[in-house]
Amino acid sequence: MLLGMIGKPSAGKSTFFKAATLANVEIAVYPFTTIKPNHGVGYVKVECIDKELKTQCQPNHGFCINHQRFVPVDLMDVAGLVKGASEGKGLGNQFLDDLRQADAFIHIVDVSGTTDEGGKQTQGYDPCNDILFLEEELDKWYANILNKVWRTFARTVESSHSKFSESIAKQFSGLKVDEAQVKEVIRKLDYNYEKPASFNDAQIFNFARELRKISKPMIIAANKCDLEHAKENIKKLQRKFPDYMILPCSADSELALREASKAELIDYISGEKDFNLKSGLTDRQKQALTSIKKNVLDVYGNTGVQQVLNFAVFNLLKYIAIFPAGAHKLADSKGKILPDCFLLPSGSTALDFAFYLHTDLGENFITAIDARTKKALGKDYVLKNRDGIEIITR
Repeated sequence: MLLGMIGKPSAGKSTFFKAATLANVEIAVYPFTTIKPNHGVGYVKVECIDKELKTQCQPNHGFCINHQRFVPVDLMDVAGLVKGASEGKGLGNQFLDDLRQADAFIHIVDVSGTTDEGGKQTQGYDPCNDILFLEEELDKWYANILNKVWRTFARTVESSHSKFSESIAKQFSGLKVDEAQVKEVIRKLDYNYEKPASFNDAQIFNFARELRKISKPMIIAANKCDLEHAKENIKKLQRKFPDYMILPCSADSELALREASKAELIDYISGEKDFNLKSGLTDRQKQALTSIKKNVLDVYGNTGVQQVLNFAVFNLLKYIAIFPAGAHKLADSKGKILPDCFLLPSGSTALDFAFYLHTDLGENFITAIDARTKKALGKDYVLKNRDGIEIITR
């Protein structure tokens, strides 16, 4: 999957991206620091099953700290979005094109109110405006795609008696829209889908908006939560946008903690509420870390970065973590213990998992074994998050 970080210029997208990936990206106080999209690997945090199985895993990908498994996911940081982007203003056309392959959006919002809609320094700006204008631009983006082809598209659907949901999914295939998502919109909006040529402009726009919401789900990262006025602005956002998960976030703090951990100045696990100081710190470093502890971790319980990533993957996209694990042997052919942890869509079955691992495993599937209980599981067994599964083939 691919998570796209979006928002206006100077909201902290690149800082969030660097905090999540430790990639070397440019961060500056002026708008449009990012021109070309940055791609990197972040990690979702999963409680590893190795502790229950009384062992220590050896990951092929990602890492594990104190039995907390960090599983890689793809992240993308794109250029800042400004009002009018759907008409090509700012870097709008490039921005929107870059976002086509994203499965979900993380909207980085500056909740301190110290940057205006263009990303310039100011005071007292209402961050609610950022969510409203970004929603509007994304909705227009989808609507523009439909409007350009609607007349021809609608006539073709009617004359050929094509399936509306299938035809729309094909039209939006470049945005990773699938037919199931289109059907969800159809159930929500009571329109005459046998006569799409009868749709008026408002109906086309509403359809595009609902399709955008379903096909590109979004979480709000309320960034700069440690600055003045942030708390009151977060409450305001939560009242005005109850349909969104809005998580307080300090990307600056997470980046500082992760870099200090990488430099072996502290012991820190991303997403945790505390860290341990080690030797070799200067007074200035101690003061900076103490400030993060006091103003972020003690107030919010975490920096928010890890929580945002986990919510996007496990709640918005509804993925689950599955461990390939033998019922009697936890090591692979190279001797590595529990080397893999894979992310699969919720609702996946044991047979789906077999095919995910390898076509041969799926085609020759006999049964699956639960690594914890040693019980046999049929091909239709619906996997649960953190299952340890062994596939038995003929």
